[in-house]
Amino acid sequence: MLDALVIAPHPDDAELGMGGTIALMLAQGLRVGILDLTNGEPTPLGTPAIRARETAAATAVLGIPWRENLGLPNRQLRASLTARGMLAGVIRRTRPRWLFSPHWVDAHPDHTAATRLVDAARFWAKLTKCDLPGEPWHPQRVYHYPCVHLKLLVKPAFIVDISSTWELKRRSIECYASQFPPSAPQPNVLQRVEAAAHWWGAMSGAMQGEAFTTREPIGLRSFGGLF
Repeated sequence: MLDALVIAPHPDDAELGMGGTIALMLAQGLRVGILDLTNGEPTPLGTPAIRARETAAATAVLGIPWRENLGLPNRQLRASLTARGMLAGVIRRTRPRWLFSPHWVDAHPDHTAATRLVDAARFWAKLTKCDLPGEPWHPQRVYHYPCVHLKLLVKPAFIVDISSTWELKRRSIECYASQFPPSAPQPNVLQRVEAAAHWWGAMSGAMQGEAFTTREPIGLRSFGGLF
């Protein structure tokens, strides 16, 4: 069903970490979905209803055709057996070729828990003779995107040129006004994300870029996509 399933601990993490790549994949005809693990609440200026409206707006900006929320508890995210089964069920239902999750080192406990959960659910999703719904499925690769809480200069496995989709990424982030108010101290989140995009772009010969890491080898069949 999906080429890529982007798994986000909270609504806005997917947009912050790889919104430009999501828009680029969609523009290239790939099938991309986002699974938010929690509703992200409570936050100082947000409510569940506000976050739902903001998420719907960001989804429309990027043109994402499939997005769901797993309904796990914010601030208490754990790679529990129950959560593992729930996520494995979604993986079996959507059958993605690739999974995207946050970098495995992060200051936010929910983010590191999400990545542990993704790794475990990916394995569970391929199991036979179990009570999981659907048919067994094993995504080919897991890639990791950085989140704004990660104040660590990670050497990327690859950088995606998002020069053509940076504006869509920016607009999608701006949809989360309750999380990134204009009155926030500078440099605010959007300014930091923009600076990172320019940095990774400069490091790879593009205007803007998004960096990704992986703990698995990457195989190439051609060099046509390299720049």
